[in-house]
Amino acid sequence: MPHYLKMGVILMVVGMVATTILAVTESATRTPIAEAKRQEMLTMLKNVLPEGFDNQPDVDTVTLADKRLNRLGKPVIFYRGRKGSTNLGAAFVVTAPDGYAGDIEIMMSVAPNGTIHLVQIASQSETPGLGDKIVKTDWLKAFPDKNQDNVKWRVKKDGGDFDQFSGATITPRAVVGAVKRGLDFFVEKKEAIFQPVTTEKKP
Repeated sequence: MPHYLKMGVILMVVGMVATTILAVTESATRTPIAEAKRQEMLTMLKNVLPEGFDNQPDVDTVTLADKRLNRLGKPVIFYRGRKGSTNLGAAFVVTAPDGYAGDIEIMMSVAPNGTIHLVQIASQSETPGLGDKIVKTDWLKAFPDKNQDNVKWRVKKDGGDFDQFSGATITPRAVVGAVKRGLDFFVEKKEAIFQPVTTEKKP
C-alpha cells in the first residue's frame, strides 16, 4: 500500500476512535449534568417559593407569554409550589428592560392571594457601587408582603413608597416597575397559572 494511503487510513482510524471516545464521554456525562442543573434549579426554587411545598416545582410548570413579563413577550415558565392540592405560590422571572446598563432579570414568587413572597435578582449588569446596590444591600427586602393595593408602586422620588439610591434612581425605578407588572400579570392570570395538572388517560 502506498505510503500516503497508509497515512490516510491511520488518520481515519484515529478520527473514528476519537469520535467514539467523545460520544461515549458525552453520553456518560449527560445524565449527571442534567441532574446537577435540576438540583441547582430546585435549590433556587426552595429559596424563592413559600415553604412547605411537597411537589416538584421544577416540573410542575406552566408557560405563559406577555409583554408585561418581558419586552418581546417571550414565553416565561411559572414554577408552581403546591402542598397536596393546595397552591402555595408560583415563581417566575420578569425582565426590566429599562435598567441603567440593560436588562435586569428578576425572579419573583407570589402567593395565590396576590401577595409577593420574595424577590431576587437573577441577572444584572448595573454600575458597581450604584445600581448594583439592588443586590449589594437589603433593598429587595421591601417587596415581601406587598400586593397591588398596600403600597405605592413607585420610588419615593416619583411619589411612591420604595427607596432609591443616591445617584442611581434609574435602577430601582426599573425593578419596581417590572415587579409591579409581574404582579399585575399574576393577579390577572392566576387561574391559568394554577390550572390543575392534567394527566392523559391510558387507553
